[in-house]
Amino acid sequence: MSMTFKAGDATIHRIIEMECGFTPALEFLPNLTKERLAENRSWLAPAALDKDDNLVLCFQSYVVQIGGKNILVDSCVGNDKDRPARPLWHKKKDDAFMKGLAAANLTPDDIDFVMCTHLHVDHIGWNTKLENGRWVPTFNKARYLFSKTELDYWVEENRKTPLAQIEDSVIPIVEAKACDLVTSDHSLNDLVTLIPTPGHTIDHYAVTIGKGGKDAVFTGDLIHTPLQARYPELTMRVDYDPAQGAASRRKFLETYCDTSTLCCFAHFPSPSKGYVKRWGDGFKCDYVS
Repeated sequence: MSMTFKAGDATIHRIIEMECGFTPALEFLPNLTKERLAENRSWLAPAALDKDDNLVLCFQSYVVQIGGKNILVDSCVGNDKDRPARPLWHKKKDDAFMKGLAAANLTPDDIDFVMCTHLHVDHIGWNTKLENGRWVPTFNKARYLFSKTELDYWVEENRKTPLAQIEDSVIPIVEAKACDLVTSDHSLNDLVTLIPTPGHTIDHYAVTIGKGGKDAVFTGDLIHTPLQARYPELTMRVDYDPAQGAASRRKFLETYCDTSTLCCFAHFPSPSKGYVKRWGDGFKCDYVS
């Protein structure tokens, strides 16, 4: 399985931090029934569902090399972060992410832009690194693109109740004046454009590349598992607006169904990318390796 692939004129690298059975499917998707899970177990297991009925999720970033720029789409979990609710992530110290970056012949200083599709903990962790007891930008020469609406929401939530991931992975970027605040339909240039996909968070965005955004699209968390492609109305347990999230998901899948746009999913199990095809009233991903 190649970690580097092409889409139009872009070269894309998958940077995997971890891939594992993560959370019981019936907890992760609260409107999933035992009966529906049983009906689909045969095609989900073992790649997307482990023997204990935990959804298998990949935690990864994508680096897009296009137009002479290196663009990181989301920044995974990170090291040294205080995450007691997630033992796998708590005070983590491993080199998986940095090894993946090095395998693509890149260093943190080579990244020009960091696209934060949203500000959940597993998409912002490598925004910062611990240096002499302080959180500082990991990608020292990059501009970080935050949706202003998304940032304003989380800063206010953090004001009401301190959130470790905002304090260690977002606010230091703001204080370093390393972020650009954008709308969720912002165009970086004629080859990289954001598209609004709200619901999982208040102003989640996806990222498209290529002329007209037709070469590839990076989903972020508008969808987590192939089961939500089959049934777009299955909602994730921490969706900000579940109904809006389901509508965004179905619209996205309808838009890219039976097109030549390569869909790069944030959390689908490896190889995590492919083409959306119709499956009854739902959809599936025809994977490409």
